Amino acid sequence: MAKRGGFPGGGMPGNMSNLMKQAQRMQRQMEESQRELETKEFTAKAGGGAVEVTVFGNKQLKAVTISPEAVDPDDVEMLQDMIVAAVNEAMKQADEASGALVNKMTGGLGGGFPF
Repeated sequence: MAKRGGFPGGGMPGNMSNLMKQAQRMQRQMEESQRELETKEFTAKAGGGAVEVTVFGNKQLKAVTISPEAVDPDDVEMLQDMIVAAVNEAMKQADEASGALVNKMTGGLGGGFPF
């Protein structure tokens, strides 16, 4: 009579151990990649290059460069708009890089991970 329960041939516990090791390795790789992404820089320009911003992958603003020609005391609003546009574009680049990292690490199944 066949045994009930358990794992025939003892195969499952070994496979489970391998799965756990793979999961831990993937987690370490994800953490390393995330740290690399956090220090990566993303630069965007607006107003034909009059405003340039650089952000890190962790979405911290690193630098804002404003061309002297972009400074018009009579039209500060345009300068403000260019800064906002450049910051938004650099943040978008950082988001896209983060999303690409998640997709790479999860084989495209990472749709719900907030990074």
